Amino acid sequence: MPSLSVNFLDSLPWRALAGPLARAEDALARLDERLRASPIRHGWIERAHFADACASLWIEGELAHLEDLVLHDAHMDARAPTPELLRAARVLAARRQIVAAAPDWALSLAGLATLRGGGYLPEGEGRAEAPGVREDEEGEVAFADADDPADDDPLAAELAALDAALARTNLALERKPAVAREDRDPLVYDLDWDEDERLDQWRDGVAATADLPPVLAAAIAAVLWDDLEPLQHVDWLGRLLAAALLRQRGKTASHLTCVNCGARAAGRLRRKQGEPEAKVLFWLAAIQAAAEQGLKDHDRWLLARASREGRLKGRRGTSRLPQALDLALEKPIVTPELLAKALNVSARAGQDLIAGLGLRELTGRRRYRAWGIL
Repeated sequence: MPSLSVNFLDSLPWRALAGPLARAEDALARLDERLRASPIRHGWIERAHFADACASLWIEGELAHLEDLVLHDAHMDARAPTPELLRAARVLAARRQIVAAAPDWALSLAGLATLRGGGYLPEGEGRAEAPGVREDEEGEVAFADADDPADDDPLAAELAALDAALARTNLALERKPAVAREDRDPLVYDLDWDEDERLDQWRDGVAATADLPPVLAAAIAAVLWDDLEPLQHVDWLGRLLAAALLRQRGKTASHLTCVNCGARAAGRLRRKQGEPEAKVLFWLAAIQAAAEQGLKDHDRWLLARASREGRLKGRRGTSRLPQALDLALEKPIVTPELLAKALNVSARAGQDLIAGLGLRELTGRRRYRAWGIL
């Protein structure tokens, strides 16, 4: 399979790339500027997380229903979660983690170690220690004494002990790989697959794009990940890292690009076919499609919010309708039970809130019905 090389990066076909690159850059810049001061920015980002997580499985030939993912995220599963749903939930969690962290975190060694499912960092790479946590000379995790006699707050000791317990859990989860190398089943994993070496090759390739435009660098990073396949069974991470690269280099300061949604719109079968130039053009088209669809969705949801703001007038100060509208904009679907849990009201009150907002029933089923704003 033809793959990218340093020679290719040195002799990029600019005549073929210039037009698609300019269109993708413009569309992405318009979307990010629109979201920067948008009153529904938070809701758009939350909806984008769900849509991109489902699209990530779709382009790999698998299916996770959007409504099932929303209910699973709220710990209100209507049925036992499938493996596909759990994978989509992992993508969802990774997107939220990337957005919540600093722009350069995802592509750092610490970020990669966390996103790939744990594992120790290379020698000499330190971690920011959590409050109340330290490591002794032998590398064992130790915790500071929770009791501080100098503190007059009677709850200080209990709160410090709780912080130390949470730090212990987080550190253990960070250091423990999803599946340790020695525990991997040879029927599931290729034991000769050197993930660390392949990941280093990918990082070197990304570093070589430092002088290129951010969108082109993100497209090349996605192609390199498809060619090298650094991590077994974690193909989806490369596309999130391509989106994180755009955020790291300042192209998308207000959102995390839905690269998976764009790849779904651009065509799944073209992703790994053709010469390197064709693959780069595919990812440029995917980024452009993601930005254009994001603009359309933003304008549609903003109009839906404006059309429902009249329903909020004349309400009591204790009315939960404004919060219900915000929740309906954040979630692709809502149910009376979900509203009841989020807003601390009864299920009957949740039904009244849905009726008060005039939400549309989306599932078309008698059981597990759900409503939302399209």
